[in-house]
Amino acid sequence: MMKQYNNGEFRKKDIGKKYTVYGWVNKRRDMGGVIFVDLRDRSGFLQVVFNRGFLKSDFEVAESLKNEYCIKVSGELIARTDDMINPKIPTGEVELMVETLEILSECETLPFNVYDNDTEVNENVGLKYRYLDLRRDKLKENILIRHQVCQSAREYLNNLGFIEIETPILCKSTPEGARDYLVPSRINKGAFYALPQSPQIFKQLLMVSGFERYYQIARSFRDEDLRADRQPEFTQIDLEMSFAEEEDVWNVTEGMIKKIVKDVKGIELPTFPRITYKEAMDRFGTDKPDTRFEMELLDLTEILKGTKMNVFNNVIESGGIVKCLIVKNNGDKYSRSDVEHLTDFVKIYGAKGLAWLKYDNDTFNGVIAKNLEEEKLAQMKETYHIENNDLILIVADTKKIVYASLGALRNKIAKELNLIDETKLNFLWLTDFPFFEYSETEGRWKAEHNPFTMVRDINTIIDPENCISRSYDLVVNGYELASGGVRNHKKEDLAKIFKALSISEEEANLRFGFVLEAFKYGVPPHAGIAPGLERLVMVLTGTNDIKDVIAFPKTQSASDLMSEAPTEVSPKQLEELGIEIIKEEENV
Repeated sequence: MMKQYNNGEFRKKDIGKKYTVYGWVNKRRDMGGVIFVDLRDRSGFLQVVFNRGFLKSDFEVAESLKNEYCIKVSGELIARTDDMINPKIPTGEVELMVETLEILSECETLPFNVYDNDTEVNENVGLKYRYLDLRRDKLKENILIRHQVCQSAREYLNNLGFIEIETPILCKSTPEGARDYLVPSRINKGAFYALPQSPQIFKQLLMVSGFERYYQIARSFRDEDLRADRQPEFTQIDLEMSFAEEEDVWNVTEGMIKKIVKDVKGIELPTFPRITYKEAMDRFGTDKPDTRFEMELLDLTEILKGTKMNVFNNVIESGGIVKCLIVKNNGDKYSRSDVEHLTDFVKIYGAKGLAWLKYDNDTFNGVIAKNLEEEKLAQMKETYHIENNDLILIVADTKKIVYASLGALRNKIAKELNLIDETKLNFLWLTDFPFFEYSETEGRWKAEHNPFTMVRDINTIIDPENCISRSYDLVVNGYELASGGVRNHKKEDLAKIFKALSISEEEANLRFGFVLEAFKYGVPPHAGIAPGLERLVMVLTGTNDIKDVIAFPKTQSASDLMSEAPTEVSPKQLEELGIEIIKEEENV
């Protein structure tokens, strides 16, 4: 018979009835003649009691129980005595007096203590025995919250008339910004499928098909270097809608996120602020700003223009900028050697150095304080309200390097000084991204997003530096949660964009031929977005590691320690695919 009761849901109202419950032995306490077991299932714990006087089964069977044995017990639910009540758990006022016991399966010696949630498990050991690690409360709760997020999103979108449609996993390789995972075809030797980096093209084709409002909790794959918030396979809450513009996408997505957060965390979110890409870079140095703390980038370019300090003036005259961070009332936390470590840090991002000042006893101190003109120092103090015990950290360079180095330094200092309120969920919209980015390696302008994104003014396509796309990101607590855009559905505008990107008609047909063919047959205006499911669950569960919200994740080297994937395959399989493995010669 299927399990009917959840162990963690029994209360005093259920007392006096007989129940059959199942689960794992979480903890066992032998009091001599009476054995107490915390019986765990997905819902929580129920204390079950084995007493010689009540147990109809052989008491020696109960004495043989060990942690993580899977058992079935039947008996009467009774009230705990006052001295046995446990207020720390929901079932702490009741217990099951066991009459019959059946051991469903035994458990060998565990590689780590499943029942001890306070002890950290070695990551590699936890990944190898992931099915055991998932029994522990932290990971189990994360996966249950992930389920809750999916259900909340589906309920919201279904009520708005969206249709859930699956798109293919075996696709054509098309350029989407990352390296594809390729799958060889046995039937068409020498040809390959690609696993989708996103359902982007198919969801646009669904708009051509007239479905109008589509969503999918979609698996996506990218063969790229991994990090704490990135895995080779991940999930998106993928949306697309016809006859819609930015405002429509923002309203639908914002409503969905608010519902999810309310359902999962019980928090009512305010309206999400909106800032442009340019404003985000100027204020935070990044297009995924963490707004849970202040300490924004401040501009010193005009103030330092004409200074005799060549380290600043030469940069300004060559078209660069000078910006700073003011670490308020924490100057005493940073010694000269500490600042040297910060200097080494910004060099990682291309900065040549880090100039600094301290303001103490109503006076500027530091190496550059002796060389910078008094009027410049006074203007800095007045403009940015510098006070005693403030530390000023300055980078002068190109915009790209200043933004990257100070943006990263801002986050580093905030973590060091515990300036971040971890209880906050700060969502915001970023809008008006550049359509183009310049590739130093290729020596040409490339699309920042995909070439099907619409631009604000098609006439600016010939001016790459000032061409703004109708794309947008949703950011939360320093994570890029979602990217999207209004799609370019006009053939003539697409042709202009391909030309600006130096994509020939032949190349465009090779890459996107089936899409361009579909766009001949009455394409509705459409727009969409794709929030990352794992990143959203990461934020809601308070973890910084994406592996904590995936049931069976990969390591940083994209391997699965549990199933031992990827592995070599047999010569016969390779022969069927028409593939030969060429191994690199070992260095002698």
